[in-house]
Amino acid sequence: MRNASILFSISIQSPTPPFMIPQMANIEESSHGVPRGAFMEALFAEKAPPSSTPVNGVVSSDVTVDPSRSLWFRLYVPTSAVAAADAVPVVVYYHGGGFVVNSPHRKPYDDLCRGLARELSAIVLSATHRMAPEHRCPAQYDDGFETLKFIDGSKIDGFPPNADIGKCFLAGDSSGGNMSHHMAVRAAKHEFQKVRILGIIFIQPFFGAEKRSESELEFEWNPIVTLERVDFVWKQFLPEGSNRDHPAVNVFGSKSKDISRIPFPATLVVTSGLDLLRDSSRRYYEWLIKSGKEAKLIEYPNMPHAFYAFPHVPEARMLINEIKEFISERTSLTTTTQTTIAIHNTPKRCVVM
Repeated sequence: MRNASILFSISIQSPTPPFMIPQMANIEESSHGVPRGAFMEALFAEKAPPSSTPVNGVVSSDVTVDPSRSLWFRLYVPTSAVAAADAVPVVVYYHGGGFVVNSPHRKPYDDLCRGLARELSAIVLSATHRMAPEHRCPAQYDDGFETLKFIDGSKIDGFPPNADIGKCFLAGDSSGGNMSHHMAVRAAKHEFQKVRILGIIFIQPFFGAEKRSESELEFEWNPIVTLERVDFVWKQFLPEGSNRDHPAVNVFGSKSKDISRIPFPATLVVTSGLDLLRDSSRRYYEWLIKSGKEAKLIEYPNMPHAFYAFPHVPEARMLINEIKEFISERTSLTTTTQTTIAIHNTPKRCVVM
């Protein structure tokens, strides 16, 4: 039987001092190296075009999924993967932005996904979806899943011969993490021909509930993601008349789907101590364990929301290494019932301090 009391805590010295949010209004750059206001500026940054010539060792191209919905994804192929003899995993990445802003062609996400492809030696597909409020829930989930079905059933220009969609991972930050959860739930009921999802990487996933968490109240004035902004985007995204206990938001609530009886991939949940989404991420991890799923929680206590968008921050590099290790473990693991049960008996919570 699974022993939920087993808890592994890994502590290592953090290279970054605590993120001093109160000082952000008065300084151009905080001591941890994340520029004031840079993330919000990045949301509306210039577009980055795809490049058939390698940029930092990665070529990129845009692939149309459904022109009627302006649905497409940006494909990133590292030159190392093309030259590799072994099969290369595929990461389907869903961007953040609260379902109301952002796109794979925004430079911060182009840089992020290009970096992931290079560092992970993986094929990365950065997916689009229609935006709220013009298109409310579940339009975004429909779009995200349509991309998975397209990958499963189409011959994709630019895919190297050794791209293995049988070694597929879902990943996403913030609202993209929310997307990844709902994609996994839908995938459990769908018979793919080739796609096999081996794991999910949730980076500061966007979940919540009507009842305020401690971190929401503690960091409601966070300059990157404020509580007011969070409430606003939920209202834009959810069906008219819904509140934050809707199953799209409160995935661990009484109205949400019980995942204990469905196949659900191994997960890596990443949160940070100075993010107002911290407590919902912790709760999500605990809910996965309670549901009998394999999960690992990584927490960076000195980091705010979206720290991963700044590659010069040491914790961003640490996160890449965690993701690389997770993908390596999952692709090398022979999946059997016995192995899965053994893993479920050892939930992991790693606190990076």
